[in-house]
Amino acid sequence: MMKIEQAMKFKKLFENQKAALLYSHTLLNEDFNLKTEELADEVDLSSAEAEQGMKLRLRNREALLLKKIDAALEKIQAGTFGVCECCEENIEFSRLEVRPTASLCLTCKEQEEMRETRSADGRRSKSSGLKNHLRIA
Repeated sequence: MMKIEQAMKFKKLFENQKAALLYSHTLLNEDFNLKTEELADEVDLSSAEAEQGMKLRLRNREALLLKKIDAALEKIQAGTFGVCECCEENIEFSRLEVRPTASLCLTCKEQEEMRETRSADGRRSKSSGLKNHLRIA
């Protein structure tokens, strides 16, 4: 079980990260619209669209991180922060220091990644055999 002072250290970290993300999200929203004066030619338009795409990906990553931070704060409140969601063993403190939003212990995370890798490289199909039913005439 995690000590109260360790949990409070993570709570403060999460609250600071959340505040910084919400502030940067506000700044990103202000700068998200394309300005017509900057779109003089196709190269400018292409560059502006690429920049807007990067901002959108950044916003999506930030939204995902905010969800993870909120989940971690809820776990701290409930007294379950630092407990693996899979095996219910304690997550190593050193792992939490490196990845504070970790919800799986290292062993369970490695097993999850191995399952994902097997699915991604074709050794095990996620489609439950649908390949066999598709035929090209």
